[in-house]
Amino acid sequence: MSNTQDTASTQGERRFFGHPWPLATLFGMEVWERFSFYGMQAILLIYLYYETAQGGLGIRQPVAIGIVGAYGSGVYLAAILGGWFADRVFGAERTLFYSGIIVMLGHIALAILPGVYGVTTGLILVALGSGGVKSTCSSLVGSLYEAGSPRRDAGFSIFYLGINIGGFVGPLLTGLLQQNAGFHYGFGIAAIGMAIGLFQYAQGRKLLPDSQRKPPMPLEAGSAKYHVAGGVIAIAMLLLAISLGWVRADNLADVLLGIIAIVSAIYFYIILRSSRVTPEERRRVYAFVPLFLTSAVYWALYSQSYTVITAFFDQRVDRTLFGWTVPVGWLVSIQALSVIVFSGVFAWLWTTLGKRQPSSTAKFIIAMVIIGLTFLGYLPYLGAQGESMPLIMLVILLIGFTASELCLSPIGLSVSTKLAPGAFQTQMLALFFMSLALGFAAGGKLGTFYTEETEVGYFIAMAVIGMLTAVLLLVCLPFIRRATQGAD
Repeated sequence: MSNTQDTASTQGERRFFGHPWPLATLFGMEVWERFSFYGMQAILLIYLYYETAQGGLGIRQPVAIGIVGAYGSGVYLAAILGGWFADRVFGAERTLFYSGIIVMLGHIALAILPGVYGVTTGLILVALGSGGVKSTCSSLVGSLYEAGSPRRDAGFSIFYLGINIGGFVGPLLTGLLQQNAGFHYGFGIAAIGMAIGLFQYAQGRKLLPDSQRKPPMPLEAGSAKYHVAGGVIAIAMLLLAISLGWVRADNLADVLLGIIAIVSAIYFYIILRSSRVTPEERRRVYAFVPLFLTSAVYWALYSQSYTVITAFFDQRVDRTLFGWTVPVGWLVSIQALSVIVFSGVFAWLWTTLGKRQPSSTAKFIIAMVIIGLTFLGYLPYLGAQGESMPLIMLVILLIGFTASELCLSPIGLSVSTKLAPGAFQTQMLALFFMSLALGFAAGGKLGTFYTEETEVGYFIAMAVIGMLTAVLLLVCLPFIRRATQGAD
C-alpha cells in the first residue's frame, strides 16, 4: 500500500486542499520555521554593517555581504548533514523535530548574547538546525505521494506557500521591532515563532507515514564510534584553521565555496558508485547534474536579494510611504507576499495543464531567462546619474524574482524526489540543497565586488549569467529527456 493510501485511510480520507492531511502538519512547521529564519535574515545584513550607535556591529559592508552569503551557504551545506542523520541515524521525522529545537536555540543566542559572540553562536546554531529542517521537511512532503503522481508538483507548490507565509509575517515583526526597539528584540520574536512551530508540529507528527520514523540505511553495528571520531576531528581542524587565520570573516565565502564544490562532487560520486543504485536510477542521477549546476547559478543570482539588493533598498530606494519610512527588513516580506499571491496561481496552472505542462527542465530554463531579464530593470537607477528608485518599481522587479523562483524552487524540490534513487531519497534532496549552498556562497563572493563605481557593470553581468545559463541548459534538454523517461 502506498504512503498516500496509508495516510488517507488512517485519516478517513481527510484532505488538506485536496492533498494528504499530513501535508497540513508539515505546512505549519514550515510556516513557523520560515517565520523565524526569514525574520532574522531580514535584519541580519544591516545588523552587521550598521554602526554601533545604530545598534549594529560596524562591520564593513563588503565583508558583511560576504558573511551573509556564507551564512546562507552554511544553512544549505548543513542540509547534507541533516540528510545523513535522517537516512542513517534518526529517520526524517525525528531529525526534523530535533533540528527545529536547534533553530530555536540559535535565535535565543542572537537575542540574548552580545556582539560578535552572539552572532557567531546564533548563526552556527540556526544554520545547523535549518539545514536539518530543509532536508527532512521537503522529503517528508515527497513521501506523501505515489511515484509519478501528477499532484506532486502542486503539493510542493502548496508547501512552498507555507514557506512564504512565514517569510512574509516574520520580517514584518522583526523589521518593526528592529526599527522601534532594537535588533535583539527582533531576534527574540524569531525565537518565539520557532517555539510555536515546534509545539504545532508535536501535536501532528504522529500522522506522518510510519516509514519516515526509521532511517532507511541505519548505521552498521559498531560503526557509530568512527563517525563520532570523524566529527570530532572535523571540528578540531576547523578550530585550528580559525586560530591560524586561514578562515576569517573576509574570506568565509571563498572557503565555503571550495568546500561545497568538493563535497558535492564526492556525494555525486558516492551515489553514482553505490551498488544500491540501479542502472536506470544512475541515468537519472546523471540527468540531475545539469539541473544541479543550473540551480547553483540561479541561487547565486537570487541570493543578491539578501545582500546587494538589501543594501540597495537601504541606500538607494525611496522607502517613504505616506510620510512613514518602510523598515529595511520589510524587503523580505515584499518578496514573500508576491510569492503568496502568485504561488496559488502557479499551483493551479501546473494542475490544470497536467501532462501538458512544461517539463521540470523547461521550467528551470524559464526561471533563468526571467531572473536574467529582471536584473536589467535596475539599470535606469544605477550610476552617477541614477535617481532614487520608487518603491513601486522595486516591487515590480521583485515580482520578476518571484516568477522565476516559482518556476525553479518548488520544482527543484519535486524533481529531486522524482530522480532520487530509492536508497538515497533524503540525501538526494540534500544534494539539491547543496546547489543552493554553492549558489549562496558564490553569491556572497560576487556581492563583495559590488560598489557604487561598479554597480552598472555588476547588474549587467548578473543578467548575462542568467541568460547564458538558460542557453546551456537548453542544449542539455534532449539528454535529460532521454535519461528521465518515466520520471517526469
